[in-house]
Amino acid sequence: MKDKIVRFMSGRNGNDSLNNFLVATALVIILLSWIFSKSLGKLLSPLVFIILIIAYFRMLSRNLYKRREENEKFLRCKYRFEAFCRVRKERWIQRKDYKFFTCPACRTTLRVPRGRGMIKIVCRKCGHSFTAKS
Repeated sequence: MKDKIVRFMSGRNGNDSLNNFLVATALVIILLSWIFSKSLGKLLSPLVFIILIIAYFRMLSRNLYKRREENEKFLRCKYRFEAFCRVRKERWIQRKDYKFFTCPACRTTLRVPRGRGMIKIVCRKCGHSFTAKS
């Protein structure tokens, strides 16, 4: 039996990060619709069905190039989101010791110590200077 499944899946995409995300999203939607109300479940069940069809289509697809491309796009978006959250967390941790500014010229984030009064801030990236209260 295992040999038949291996032969069937050879040359197919199989499971990847995007599929894991799609299935987890479907499960979360099912749980939320079950917890909050039955009428919400009736509205969201077609959405769950569509998400699961897409996940199974991707898993059984033989077009490996397209599925890998889709997975790469998903991983890039996931990385950007995680980096955004990581930066926000670091800023939150450092909020008592530092104040953050954005350079008006190049939009780079600059970090200066708090409690220094009016100071001249020079951007390390573009060299633009401006004054601000720390």
